[in-house]
Amino acid sequence: MDVFSAAPHHDVLVLVVQIGVLLLVARALGEVAQRLNQPSVVGEILAGIILGPSLIAGFVPGLGEWIVPQSEVQGHLLEVVSLIGAMFLLLITGLETDIRLIKRHARTAMGVSGGGIIVTFATGFVLGQNLPDFLLADTNERLVFSLFVATAMSISAIPVIAKVLMDLNLMRRDVGQTIIAAGMSDDTIGWMLLSIVAGIASGESVTAGSVFQIVGSVLAFMLVSFTVGRWMVKKLLNYVQDQVKSTDQLLTLVVVLTFLWGAITQALNLEAVLGAFVMGIIFGMMPRLPDEVHHKLESIALGIFAPIFFATAGLKVNVINLFEPRLLIITGIVIFIATFGKVAGTYFGARFIGKKDHWTSLSFGAGLNARGAMEIIIATIGLRLGILSQDMFSIIVVMAMATSLMAPSALKWVLSKVEIGAEEEERLKKEEMEAESIVAGIHRVLLPVRRRDTDPEKLLTQSIESQILARLGKQNHLSVTLMTVAQQGNKQECEKYLDELGELFGEIEVTKKVVADVKADKAILEEVEKDYDLLVLGATEKDPNRRHLFSPLIDYMVRVAPCPVMIVQPDEDPDSWKPKRILVPTNGTAASNNAAELAFSLAKDNQTCEVTGMNVIEEERRADRPYKIGGGTTSGKKEIARGIVQELKERGEAYNVITEAVVEEGSEVEDVVHEFVLRNEIDLMILGTNIRPGSHRLYLGPRVENMLEHAECPVIIFNT
Repeated sequence: MDVFSAAPHHDVLVLVVQIGVLLLVARALGEVAQRLNQPSVVGEILAGIILGPSLIAGFVPGLGEWIVPQSEVQGHLLEVVSLIGAMFLLLITGLETDIRLIKRHARTAMGVSGGGIIVTFATGFVLGQNLPDFLLADTNERLVFSLFVATAMSISAIPVIAKVLMDLNLMRRDVGQTIIAAGMSDDTIGWMLLSIVAGIASGESVTAGSVFQIVGSVLAFMLVSFTVGRWMVKKLLNYVQDQVKSTDQLLTLVVVLTFLWGAITQALNLEAVLGAFVMGIIFGMMPRLPDEVHHKLESIALGIFAPIFFATAGLKVNVINLFEPRLLIITGIVIFIATFGKVAGTYFGARFIGKKDHWTSLSFGAGLNARGAMEIIIATIGLRLGILSQDMFSIIVVMAMATSLMAPSALKWVLSKVEIGAEEEERLKKEEMEAESIVAGIHRVLLPVRRRDTDPEKLLTQSIESQILARLGKQNHLSVTLMTVAQQGNKQECEKYLDELGELFGEIEVTKKVVADVKADKAILEEVEKDYDLLVLGATEKDPNRRHLFSPLIDYMVRVAPCPVMIVQPDEDPDSWKPKRILVPTNGTAASNNAAELAFSLAKDNQTCEVTGMNVIEEERRADRPYKIGGGTTSGKKEIARGIVQELKERGEAYNVITEAVVEEGSEVEDVVHEFVLRNEIDLMILGTNIRPGSHRLYLGPRVENMLEHAECPVIIFNT
């Protein structure tokens, strides 16, 4: 019997009302906080404080019984919903965590975490040794009490910190990623310490062996998660994406595995949120996971569960009880010691180990000082184990809320003093541009191929496509599916061919599929509908009768494909083709800008490759075009053309790509382009198009088709 069926009908009714009221007020006050230039998490926590025993529930008991849990069952029900909120928030944090970025700042993160743990634990222990006896549940257990206070001081509230970083748009900043990495290290060590202290408090013998067992279980969990767990997630993602037809199947998979990993960490006497965070990181490493799933999870987490989680934490604060002068002074001292220990420890760790400047070092303490609901969970454990008195419990809860409310403003103020380094500024600028780029969103690619009889030592076919995807894979996390349709009796030859072809893709994740006894167009269309971001087609043959632009299959797929299509028309020996000069004819449209983005992605991190953006001004009106858009004086046209190519040049240089802006004039655009290709030894031309379904023949327009027909170099048609 589940917790809801076991609860009385009235308790379930109260839960429904509580969730509705908490969500409404939390979102409303979160909106107010944002209008006051504060993170929404501040308003969400205050919502719980206002609704709780400190104000409304304390002064209006009739309303309070519908807001604050009045029984153990009601409390458990609300905690379940709150825990779901914390897990969703940590899942999103994991998805946003950049492992490569953290590796670059590992030294700083370890210094920040180590300094924060050591100093905070030491100051917390000294505080515990000197607090009055009436705050102890058992005066004979002063050592256990001090160890517990020290452990509680060491914890950081990753859900609160993550929400603050998201609200302040700091999650992708170097400081944000370092804070998250250090916070997870703090919490992992903190939960280990808590397990040891809880063992002492419960009378269990704590030996070196039991401590080693706790530490070993965490390390084993991490090791298994990022090896076996990652392999399992990849296999399940492939299966669900390819075989399951129901809507939102990937969303379901992510949520199920998140709760499974949370259950595993809970079974290891750690916290479920640690499992959610790890699963978020694993899914963040999967290029096949569509961005749409990320957006849906963010909507669920930040729009529903996170506000409930923070408001529930605020409900547990009763500031009225702490208005007694003696308790008020002690509360202030506890808040000061907790803040001083965390800020001082992280500062020295960042300054002397991470070699960071003064303000950057201070920012880590400002962010990690938030204790939040994790502290409340620990305080609840201490109360249940008979370590804390009710007054000490309230003091720790107020400290948790005070530090959480301080964190956004403190972090915002400190970071206003931090100068962004040139490298970080360049990275953030790139990420801002990539957020608007259709190319940056390409992660899952389908490449249908046809088996050919080739020299086994030289696999030339599809070499250009593989080189292009290999270059693209250096910038994006790509997952390429090689697919071929086997005829009767040659399935083994097809599998061997795909194995040989897969070796051309280097470190890119490659999946191979052989489909038998199915028409090629039907098989490709069924496959490409499975959440692919790009379909790549090689136009190695042309219709001699000109009834089709490329071939019946390619023309059909371009017209009906549900995702962008890249058509590669080779021109020379693919084995010797190494693109060094890429030409992008542009007229400023979205399609030509997408072609330029593709060119920049192929040329990134390659100092021998340059991109030329070219706009051609027609000198005279063509007889077959009596009406021409963009008429005007020649000087006006030149100014517009220069503006178009200059914008492209600036964008390319922002990606550190050698970019040239060229404006040419001529009576026929395609002739000017053709002459430019020959004169400048262009070895790849990229044309952007935006074709909608039309007749049975693919139609790209006379200019593009003339360029294709007379091209003296490989051409990519990038249809978005």
